[in-house]
Amino acid sequence: MPTSDLRRAAVAPAAVPPEGPRLADGESARTVRLPGLSLVVRSRPATGPDPEPALFVHGLGGSSQNWSALMPLLADRLAGEALDLPGFGHSPPPDDGNYSVAGHARAVVRLLESEGRGPVHLFGNSLGGAVAVKVAAARPDLVRTLTLVSPALPEVPPQTSAWPTALAAVPGVIRCYGRLTRDWSPQRRTEALLSLCYGDPSSVSESDRAEAAAEYRRRMALPYFRDVMVRSTRGIVGAYTLGGQHALWRQAERVLVPTLLVYGGLDKLVSPRSAPRAARAFRDRRLVFIPNSGHVAMMEHPELVARAVHDLLDEVAPRTGVPGAADSGSAPTGRGTTEQAGTAATGS
Repeated sequence: MPTSDLRRAAVAPAAVPPEGPRLADGESARTVRLPGLSLVVRSRPATGPDPEPALFVHGLGGSSQNWSALMPLLADRLAGEALDLPGFGHSPPPDDGNYSVAGHARAVVRLLESEGRGPVHLFGNSLGGAVAVKVAAARPDLVRTLTLVSPALPEVPPQTSAWPTALAAVPGVIRCYGRLTRDWSPQRRTEALLSLCYGDPSSVSESDRAEAAAEYRRRMALPYFRDVMVRSTRGIVGAYTLGGQHALWRQAERVLVPTLLVYGGLDKLVSPRSAPRAARAFRDRRLVFIPNSGHVAMMEHPELVARAVHDLLDEVAPRTGVPGAADSGSAPTGRGTTEQAGTAATGS
């Protein structure tokens, strides 16, 4: 798989932090050790018969925990696993220090190959969406369907609210930001992050806010935290500037598997204006637009996302002969659909 980053000097491997990830009821976690790479993987066993494997990939600054609200809603059909990308969550940095989008995609491919779980239903949010696109384009044998929640695909120009994140890739900006915010408490940092990622930050419970603040404090204490964030942000910017066959939009055009696109109308990081272009780029696509959602619809509106995923699974099951799908009474067209999930449906 081609790289979208300049060669980086190798860095000394870091041990996995001693405390493990916080797990929801029914979840388990393990560490998968590969040459030069260790990945923490969160698992949610299926509850229904004949489950299919699924893999979930988080976004910039996130972790496998970002999928804990969605995975149980899909457990009747999918045996879900979510990884912490190298340097994120509880996975240590990779030995080669490569945080490009292509580097993260290689980590996903290596995990799937090492465990023989493919083809999987592959999910990605934000940076994880760009990673998932690269995996699906380069290794269609490993992917059965693709679900992208606010995928980080190039926007020209990006919306104003996304500029601060992009500027993190500029040398010296993170250091300057660190000086300006050095007196911020983890709680204040968490509030700023929730405001950026959620359409309605007030929907996050006090207990979840406290847990998020504790996790933010833990990550900031890691010696590699800022380096991982800066290099991964540069990796996204670098991927945006690639042309030819390695361009992310060109990669999207190469994806052949059924694809579900989920966009939020209040997303401050990936503009909902990108949705029509994405619908044109992916060959076999379905587009779901959630007007009152922010950047992490799988956390803010997991029921709506789960409903759309179930519809996707029902549609593609007759093509592959997968048992357990609802009988729709007609063959799928494969041409894709557009659905708007409104406010009234949110609480259903």
